[in-house]
Amino acid sequence: MPWTTSDRVMDLRAKHPAIEIVVDMLDGWRRHLSGRNASVVAFFGFVSIFPLMLAATTILGFVLQDNEELQQRIIDGALADIPVLGQQLQNDPTSLNGSVWALVIGLAGALWGATKAFAGLQAALDDVWEVEVDHRASLPVQRGKALLGILIIGGAQIASIALATLVNAAGLPNAGRVVLTLANVVVNIGVLGLMYRFLTAASPTWRDVWPGAITAGVLYTLLQYYGTDITRRIIQNSSDTYGQFAIVLGLITWLSLLAIASIMSAELNAAIVRHRDGSLATVQPPDQLIESTTVAPATS
Repeated sequence: MPWTTSDRVMDLRAKHPAIEIVVDMLDGWRRHLSGRNASVVAFFGFVSIFPLMLAATTILGFVLQDNEELQQRIIDGALADIPVLGQQLQNDPTSLNGSVWALVIGLAGALWGATKAFAGLQAALDDVWEVEVDHRASLPVQRGKALLGILIIGGAQIASIALATLVNAAGLPNAGRVVLTLANVVVNIGVLGLMYRFLTAASPTWRDVWPGAITAGVLYTLLQYYGTDITRRIIQNSSDTYGQFAIVLGLITWLSLLAIASIMSAELNAAIVRHRDGSLATVQPPDQLIESTTVAPATS
C-alpha cells in the first residue's frame, strides 16, 4: 500500500484540503514517472545550452562590437545571473566577438537540443494530465509547438536582458534590483503559463494553469539569481583536475532543479483540478472505503 493511502495520511487528507492537494501532487509525481521526465528535459536542456551560449555570445559580439559601455552594462546585468557564461564574460569581456560560422553552428545545435527538450516537456505534461498515447499530438505538431516554445523563451530572455540594461542605465542599484526581480517574476509566470496552457495535448484553461505558473515562476526567478552561486560553489569545491567535470555537474544540477520545478508545478495544477472536480483517486480512509462498498444482506 503506498504511503499516500495509509490511515494517518488519509485522515489528514480528509481534514485538510491543502494536504489533500499536496499529497495528490506527490502521488501524481510517482504515478506519472515525472522524475524520469524531468531528467529527460534536463538532459536535452544541457545538450542545447552550450551551442545556445555560443550563438548568444556571437550575436552579442556582432551587436556590441563598437559599444564597450553598453557591453559592460549587459554583462553586469542579466547575463551575470547565467551560470558559467555570466562568470566567464565578467572575467573576460573580450570573449564577446562575432563569427558567422560560430553563429550558424550554435543556432543549429541549440535548435536541435531545444526542440528535443520541449518535446520531452510536452510528453511530461501529457503524462501529468493523463492524456492517452493515441490522443497526443503528432510528430509535426510536437515540433511546431517546440519551436513556439523556443520563440517564447527567447523573447522572454531578450525582455529580461533589456530590462536589466535599462535598470542599470538608470543608476538605481537597490530600487532597480527590486524592480528587475519583480519584472523577472512576471515574465517567468507568463512564459510558464503559456507553456502549461499550450504545450500539452490536453485542454487546460487559464484558471487551471495559473497556480502552477505562479509557483514555478517564483522558483525560476530564485534559481536564476542563485544558479550562478550553485555552480560556483560546486566548481570551487573541486580540484583543478576535475574543474571541467565540476562545470558540467553544476550546469546539470541547475537544469535539473529547473526541470523539477516545472513539472512538479504542473503536477500541482493537475492535483488542484482533480480536487476541484472531485476526481481524486481516493478521498476516504481505507476502512471507510471498505464499509461504503460492502453489499448489504438481502432481506426476505
